[in-house]
Amino acid sequence: MIRVLGKGLTAQAIKDNFNDVILYDDNDFDKYNLESDDITIVSPGIPPYNEMVKKAKNIQSDYDLLYKDMPFSIWISGTNGKTTTTQMIQHLLESKGSVCGGNIGTPITKLDKNAPIWILETSSFTFHYTNIAKPNLYVLLPISEDHISWHGSFKEYEESKLKPLSMMVEGEIAIIPEAYKDYPTSAMKITYKNSDDLCAYFNIEKEKVDFKEPFLLDALLALATKKIVFDDIDYEKINTYKVDKHKVEEFYDKQNRLWIDDSKATNIDATINALPPYKEKKIYLILGGDDKGANLKPLFEFLKDYEVEIFSIGSNCERISKFCDEYKLKNSECKNLEKAVEEISKKHDTDSVSMLSPAAASLDQFNSYKQRGEEFKRFVSSLSFF
Repeated sequence: MIRVLGKGLTAQAIKDNFNDVILYDDNDFDKYNLESDDITIVSPGIPPYNEMVKKAKNIQSDYDLLYKDMPFSIWISGTNGKTTTTQMIQHLLESKGSVCGGNIGTPITKLDKNAPIWILETSSFTFHYTNIAKPNLYVLLPISEDHISWHGSFKEYEESKLKPLSMMVEGEIAIIPEAYKDYPTSAMKITYKNSDDLCAYFNIEKEKVDFKEPFLLDALLALATKKIVFDDIDYEKINTYKVDKHKVEEFYDKQNRLWIDDSKATNIDATINALPPYKEKKIYLILGGDDKGANLKPLFEFLKDYEVEIFSIGSNCERISKFCDEYKLKNSECKNLEKAVEEISKKHDTDSVSMLSPAAASLDQFNSYKQRGEEFKRFVSSLSFF
């Protein structure tokens, strides 16, 4: 028997693809046999402090459950950029028969086991419960504070991201930030500080890549992956990739003023990475939402060097206001997104830039970051000009 804690997409996929599976949630956990040694798969959204998890035995992830049937696998993780990097790698390798899933798109239990390559975006939540499975090639983007309330501390979050390195073996490869060059692993480590390091190591000509930061790093990691696996750098193919909506997505209003939908920036590192291309402009920046207990100070240390005015929204609105006071940044405490757009519109012109890059999750006021981004664009398009 396989017991699964949770009843979401991951749990349902397991039930659909395995026999003798029972799903549990908090409402029916009283039926759970606490003495059983049956395999217990924990859905990645359930935190380790949940009572079901604390009382369960023989805990594994869905990756562990599938590991024996897993083909050559490339895992992508990190705090920001992992979805784009995963999609870019799939874009480059799809002609080789690769399939893509994991934390995005298709749960791994529904992936084609006959495919030669699995490309998996993998979250720190999954890593926390994974004890057997490991990648053949691990692509790790930089790690910064995120999901602190789930993991309990940044150290625990960081250790989850690094966990695969301790299980990898000789002959496998990990591309990791230089900060972790001394982390113990039997895999071959390729380390980088920035895009230039990756270009130098893999002989990539940066000027042939049509992306700017923050997507440049993602594109280079994708090119590096294909270089490792197939000894090919495919500039033409990578340049046909289209970045998803709500990721540093530029658009203009009826007065030809630049607005940027970066609703996908759900932590401070994403916001920090989005701002440099606009440093020479006056920036009207919408911040706020559910910051998941993250330390916001590094964001404001970064912002003090920009000509920026803050418009705060969401559940951490007052917290943002206190940081703005501390760093002497002008702030309008708008509470909600529509008010922020209206207030910015009174000041915005064709020489400035207005950006929704909230450095926080959206669920305090929206169903998802996608809904937040769509609402942002709707509010801008609805502005009246007299």
